[in-house]
Amino acid sequence: MKVRTLALAAAVAATFAAAMPMPMTATAASTGRGFTIEDLVTMERIGTPVVSPDGTRIVYTVRSTDMAKNRGHTDLWLVDLRSPNAKPQRLTSDAASSTDPEWSANGDAIYYLSARSGSSQVWRIAPDGGEATQVTNLPVDVDAYRVSPTGDRIAISMSVFRDCADLACTKAKADAKEKDKATGMVYDRLFVRHWDTWNDGRNAVLFSAPLDANGRVSSAPVSLSGSLDGDVPSKPFGDREEFRFSPDGKTVVFSVRIAGKTEAWSTNFDLYAVPATGGQPRNLTAANLAWDTKGVFSPDGSTLAYLSMTRPGFEADRYHIVLLDLATGKKRNIAESWDRSPGSIQWTRDGKSLIADAEDIGQHKLFSIDVASGKVTALTNKGSIGGFDVRGDTVAFTQASLAAGAQLYAMKLGQNNPVKLTDVNTDKLGEVRFGEYEQFSFKGANGDTVYGHVMKPWNYEPGKKYPIAFLVHGGPQGSFGNGWSYRWNPQVYAGAGYATVFIDFHGSTGYGQKFTDAISGDWGGKPLEDLKKGLAAAVAKYPWLDRSKACALGASYGGYMMNWIEGNWSDGFKCIVNHDGVFDTRGMAYSTEEQWFTDWENGGPYFSVPEKHERFNPVLHVNKWKTPMLVVQGDKDFRIPTAQGLSTFTALQRRGIESKLLVFPDENHWVLKPANSLLWHHTVIGWLDRYIKP
Repeated sequence: MKVRTLALAAAVAATFAAAMPMPMTATAASTGRGFTIEDLVTMERIGTPVVSPDGTRIVYTVRSTDMAKNRGHTDLWLVDLRSPNAKPQRLTSDAASSTDPEWSANGDAIYYLSARSGSSQVWRIAPDGGEATQVTNLPVDVDAYRVSPTGDRIAISMSVFRDCADLACTKAKADAKEKDKATGMVYDRLFVRHWDTWNDGRNAVLFSAPLDANGRVSSAPVSLSGSLDGDVPSKPFGDREEFRFSPDGKTVVFSVRIAGKTEAWSTNFDLYAVPATGGQPRNLTAANLAWDTKGVFSPDGSTLAYLSMTRPGFEADRYHIVLLDLATGKKRNIAESWDRSPGSIQWTRDGKSLIADAEDIGQHKLFSIDVASGKVTALTNKGSIGGFDVRGDTVAFTQASLAAGAQLYAMKLGQNNPVKLTDVNTDKLGEVRFGEYEQFSFKGANGDTVYGHVMKPWNYEPGKKYPIAFLVHGGPQGSFGNGWSYRWNPQVYAGAGYATVFIDFHGSTGYGQKFTDAISGDWGGKPLEDLKKGLAAAVAKYPWLDRSKACALGASYGGYMMNWIEGNWSDGFKCIVNHDGVFDTRGMAYSTEEQWFTDWENGGPYFSVPEKHERFNPVLHVNKWKTPMLVVQGDKDFRIPTAQGLSTFTALQRRGIESKLLVFPDENHWVLKPANSLLWHHTVIGWLDRYIKP
């Protein structure tokens, strides 16, 4: 990368300054303003970068918020690393969003998804901009795709009816369903619904089609995964990382769960290989009954690296990195002593290393893993890595922290000196004083070291005490670390004048698999002990925390913990906010869609081990409830269905406890629409203000 030395040094310094925690200074706030809910909702958001084949250019997405239309809008942007101090250039500005960019094999074009033609199709644009051309014009939406490294084929995922012989049949059948006056749906197997969508009989099937000299689809797609009863990519959150071409373009590897009627309680994903022109898929990982996914070919095509769990039925098991010799079928694990669970992996150009991202002690870092020795080297330090890509000798990634949304960075392999390439939101947030934060540790349950964070209000002044927003993360195998969120963001509370405390209790990720495992079967045990000890440790260490004025807030498992706290830490808080939380573990066991989750967390299905499900059931402690609670529920939440939130509110009302219910008919487990996000945040902050206002 040709960049002037002075500019590079300045950029590197700025990069590390942005990634480091904000120091807990004693300086009084005299200028600026706090971070607002409106700031959060209207911020621009940078998506995963994609590096050109020669490593010289990066294309990425930027999502802006259209408040008038109550939705986000995404465009493609490009930065050229060959130009000193290059500024990002906007590539698309259509009325429809442009997403999922991918470079052509020789770097002369960028493919992407857009619905500008009326349905989601693949388009193509030159790196220097201009008018885009349509690559696919198919009867149904293209949901995901990949272009072959040889440039002659494209893999496409589309949702189709399996009893249809072609795409036109799926289109006609879908249109007929919309016109049918009868709305009933008949099922004989689970899933009947998943996340926020009822099963309409369609599966995500992977196809491939040839590309002509102009990069356009030249004949009808052929099915690659249609003979298998499963979705490629997986639902609800799978993406194109679950399928890839081999370097020679002749083979496609994909991950799929073949489960039939057991799909709702199975995590047995396998990797299949199939000729890119069509044929019978071959199972590469049949011996492992747990999760195998995200296969990535080595540059010479001889080895497939992939992520593999070892315990069937456990979605939060550690991902091991496995190398499969495609000629001999031999497999070996690498970096086994590295007790972390990678999110994604990519090969370096020389085939000697893998680049991976993983959570690590409250941070989310980028790592390099030597394939021969298994040695792991951290490439980043503080902060949270988002998406990343590796091409040539360039690594591009997004990185955020508790004080900054994601920005785009790039560095040369072996140099570990990332350069910041974007400054989105800088002007918009120029006057904002973010809350200063710090990580701390304490002795939690079993005497184990447990970590947490504290954050000062934006207008902190020495000698004053501030009320506490005590945030509890969901998952439960998750983390409230040094990252940025558009749903649960401590800076919103800091901007409203509150101090925040958040603990990575037993069960959290990034502290080793044993620590993560510790919550299963013990939802109300060690985690509650950690929360109690963590809050006490924070108050003892930071005298500006006002323990007499504290409100607890949480969603999903965090919402469960709010109900558990009501009956088992009933004198702990002045108020509680419970978003989509479990109220009754029996009702949860029989109504949630992903049955493997409740099975694993409670040692089996409810009908086999009811006593384990009931051990930490909040409904059994309602007679001890007394703390005012705000209950929030998304009516399209099929993970923790609406009856759980309504039951919570009913219990509060019947007990005569001050309570309020906020329901979103059009939201799922998350609140995503901009106007709804504003309402959610203002309602939550209003609840805190009612009981512990600064």
